[in-house]
This record gives sequence, structure tokens and C-alpha cells, in this order.
Amino acid sequence: MTKAEFEKTLAQAAPPQGLSAPLAALWWDAKGDWSRAHGLVDDRSDRNGMAVHAYLHRKEGVLWNADYWYGRAGRTFHREDLEDERQALVEGLLSAESRS
Repeated sequence: MTKAEFEKTLAQAAPPQGLSAPLAALWWDAKGDWSRAHGLVDDRSDRNGMAVHAYLHRKEGVLWNADYWYGRAGRTFHREDLEDERQALVEGLLSAESRS
């Protein structure tokens, strides 16, 4: 799936089948359902899940918690604009999944 195809699915009522939990979380976040997005990555211990978890806490405005999860994900950089960060996460996850 390309980023453009992913973005087109946002017109649907539910995410496409087969999305990883981090991608599904970003899908729900884009639809405005932060709680549902957070629930999908809250207990994840993989780097991608923790990176999305960090982004969600940053979006929530709880920066100390976001910093904790960025550290757990091994990331020290995030984009200043939240939408730019969401887009970069989507692109990175889609790219990683297409390689596996």
C-alpha cells in the first residue's frame, strides 16, 4: 500500500484489513479517535509501536510521557508539526512493511 492509498482509506468507516497495529493507530488518529489509536499501541514493546505511542502522547500534550516513549523507541528526533510527524510515521511504516 502506498501513502496515497492509505490516505484514501480515511474516507472509510474502518481501517483496511491487515494493517499493523501502529498503522491502524495512525489511521484512527487521523480520523480523530485518539483513544482508540492509543489503545492499539499502549501495550506494544516494538520500536514502531513505541514511536507511534510517543507521537500520540505528544499530540495529547503530555510531553514528559512522549519523551519517555521516544526514548524507548530509540528516537531523538520528531518533526515540529504533528501532521508532518504523522505523515512521516505512515510513510516509514508502509515502507518497512513492504520490505518484509
